[in-house]
Amino acid sequence: MNFPGQAAFAAPALDSNPYAKSPALASPPRSQFRALVVLALFLAAWWLAPVAIRSWTRVGFQEFEAPAWLAFGRLGEIQEYWSLRNHKQLDLIEAGRDLARMNAAQTLLLQQADSAREEVRRLEDLLRLPNLAQFHYEIARVIRRDQSAWWQQIVIGKGTADGLQEGQGVVYAGGVVGRIVNVFAHTAVVELVSSPGFRVTANLGDDPRAVIFQGAEAPPFRPPVGEVHSVDLGVNTKGTEPLLLVSSSLSGRFPQGLTIGKVFQLETDTDGLRKSGPVLLNPRLSDLHEVAVLVPLTAPARNPQPPSAR
Repeated sequence: MNFPGQAAFAAPALDSNPYAKSPALASPPRSQFRALVVLALFLAAWWLAPVAIRSWTRVGFQEFEAPAWLAFGRLGEIQEYWSLRNHKQLDLIEAGRDLARMNAAQTLLLQQADSAREEVRRLEDLLRLPNLAQFHYEIARVIRRDQSAWWQQIVIGKGTADGLQEGQGVVYAGGVVGRIVNVFAHTAVVELVSSPGFRVTANLGDDPRAVIFQGAEAPPFRPPVGEVHSVDLGVNTKGTEPLLLVSSSLSGRFPQGLTIGKVFQLETDTDGLRKSGPVLLNPRLSDLHEVAVLVPLTAPARNPQPPSAR
């Protein structure tokens, strides 16, 4: 017995595939490789493009992203401000008291530094020596960190408009941060001291003999590290006390005595002429919010002359 409309609800044939003839799901075989072909053509065109065009494109893309990074940094400052507003009044009073004590201690240190600078200037005039490199600090906020190389690069919110140039040193309260490798109108890229490409002349504590520091790759979720090379055979670690590695004025990029890291162990090189060892850097490098760029001061030139013989 047949009911009306039974043909409309009839089961499809077993050998029929309703999805095989669907125009939305059926795609030509060549379309699967279309994206790869486009990507390959783009990479080939980029590789064959002149250096000037690639440099202009990179700088333009950097300047295009800069406003977003600066806005993100401003949002961080606003968030920090409102988090401070939520503190209790007693906590703020205690923080202000501690800050006043720290300011008083820093004022004494600044007076001692001024006296030391005057003494150095007097000795330079007496011995007719050239001036040591002097800098002023350009404070900049960290607005971006390179996530693909966590310990390698950061982006700061100042650039050529603020007098920054490539090669200038960058420091913070804990010592050396790195150096500027790329600078744009309102941003700059800083290579961290832990980068394998960072290399600078240094000293171990009060030892005047120069050594070479170079950054090194650290395993994930480990503190940043580096390496020290060309250490004299007479330099040894004192048991459990590490040797403090500081910057040297011979580099011309940093003043003398800024902390780089600590050396706990030194081993003789394979040639038996020098020593080398790992350097433990400050873990605070992973949480930088503000840094200071060392901008050299243009001092009047002085013609050094040897003292007259008597």
